Amino acid sequence: MKNIFLMTAAVSAIAVSCGTVQSLVQNTFPYTATVLVSTGVPADKEVSSTATATNVQTWFGGNNNAKIKDVRISDAKISVASPSGGNLSALKSVKVYVSSNGTGEKLIASRSNITTDSSSLNLDLNDTGYLDEVVKSTGLTVRTVYELKNQTSSDMTLKIALNFNSVPAQ
Repeated sequence: MKNIFLMTAAVSAIAVSCGTVQSLVQNTFPYTATVLVSTGVPADKEVSSTATATNVQTWFGGNNNAKIKDVRISDAKISVASPSGGNLSALKSVKVYVSSNGTGEKLIASRSNITTDSSSLNLDLNDTGYLDEVVKSTGLTVRTVYELKNQTSSDMTLKIALNFNSVPAQ
C-alpha cells in the first residue's frame, strides 16, 4: 500500500512538472499590420485592407518543418499610429482575418459597436482552433475589414498588433 501511494505521488509530481515546463517554453510571436484609412473612405461601408506577413520560418526556421504546434491567437490590438494624438472614435467595427497559400481565411479577432475615443483598443478574439496550418505555411496574409461611423477629416494610419502562442513540437 505504501509503494502504491509513493508511486502515485511520484507520477503526479512528474505530470505537474511537465505541464509547468511546457508552459515555460511556450513561444509567443508577434505580427504587426498597418492599415491606411484615407479621407475618401465612406462611412457605413465595409472596407478591406490586406498585408502579407513574414511567415513562421522567420521565427522558427522553416515553414511546415518549424518545431512548433498548437498555434493560437493570444492577443489582438488596434491602435492609431498617425496622426499623433489621434483616436479610434471614427471606427464603427473591425474584423481581422488570417490566411496563407492553400488555406482558407479565418476570422481571428473583431470588435463591433466601437464607442471609444481612446487611441488603442483590444479586439475580441475568435476561437478558431489551432492555426498551425495557416501560420506555418508560406504567404501568411492578414486582412483587416473596417467600417467607419463617419468619414475622417485626414488620413489615419492604424496598427494591428497580433500575438500568436505555440508550444514546441516533440
